[in-house]
Formats: sequence, structure tokens, C-alpha cells
Amino acid sequence: MSTDGPVAVAVVGSIVEAQLIAGMLQSYGIRALVSADDVGGWEPQLRQSQGVRVLVRADDAEQARELIESADDQPADDR
Repeated sequence: MSTDGPVAVAVVGSIVEAQLIAGMLQSYGIRALVSADDVGGWEPQLRQSQGVRVLVRADDAEQARELIESADDQPADDR
């Protein structure tokens, strides 16, 4: 069930957090990218209201969400 275009699997408050999530997904072989509509960095306050999105292919979205959820469930010292 493939759809056109990327799917947001996470929306977070910072680019750094989004990059960490994307890196974790990439370590599992899922192509992920970070998208922030902040006018190329000129309007950083837009990140506060709209968030920073982690995008993956639609075919990878379910697995990506499961990986993100399992990472959220782990205590910080187990990571």
C-alpha cells in the first residue's frame, strides 16, 4: 500500500531531536529526513508553533513509528 510522498512519523520541538530520531531510523535501514518550515532558519519561532517533522516513505511509516515508540518506552539509562 504505497502512497505518493513522504509521511510524518514524528513531530518534535527541535531540529536536534528530529535529527536524533532520523539517525536512529536510518540505523535500522529506514530512509528518513528532517523537515522544518522555518523559512531557511530566518523564522525559528515557526518551529515552536509548527514543530519539526521526521519524514519517511509511506511503506516504512509503520515500522518507523514502532521503532520510535519502543525507543520512547526505554528508560534513559538503558539506551
